[in-house]
Amino acid sequence: MFRRLAFTCAALLSVVSAQLTITSPGADDWWVASSVNTLAWSCTTSPYLNFTILLANSNLAVLPAPLAIIAVQENFDCSKSITQQQSAQPAGTGYVVQFANTLNETDIYAQSQPFEIKALGSSYPTTTSSAGSTSTGSASAGAAQATKTGGALAEYVPVGMSMVAALALGLVVA
Repeated sequence: MFRRLAFTCAALLSVVSAQLTITSPGADDWWVASSVNTLAWSCTTSPYLNFTILLANSNLAVLPAPLAIIAVQENFDCSKSITQQQSAQPAGTGYVVQFANTLNETDIYAQSQPFEIKALGSSYPTTTSSAGSTSTGSASAGAAQATKTGGALAEYVPVGMSMVAALALGLVVA
């Protein structure tokens, strides 16, 4: 009896400690509209192998429903450069990034802190490393364009297109 209880407690603790956290963007780490932006998460503590990346806004006039910007993202990457097309949203506040089940977008695994998308041409946030040096994040139009070999999986769902339409057109593979 005691062994069963101890095993159950250990299993529950492992589930509680294994979590997925979006570390960037956040309240002090904004994005710049129609620019290359960085998305980062705690991949080493995540119990999920992959997820869909959604962009949402609390103001339904800005974004009426969460928008899938990456159909299937592997967890082991730990960060991703979000392209100009994926971040082509109007400047504003109240945006959040959500990581969701690839088969059910309403099953949210993690959500970022609310953040702002600043107007095109705005500066990136200043970051400080643990060594104390300060830098300003920057990216050029094509600097963060990553290429993958050996796969036909699309990197993102075009802005304004639903996941269902992208799947039907063969732009993404579930």
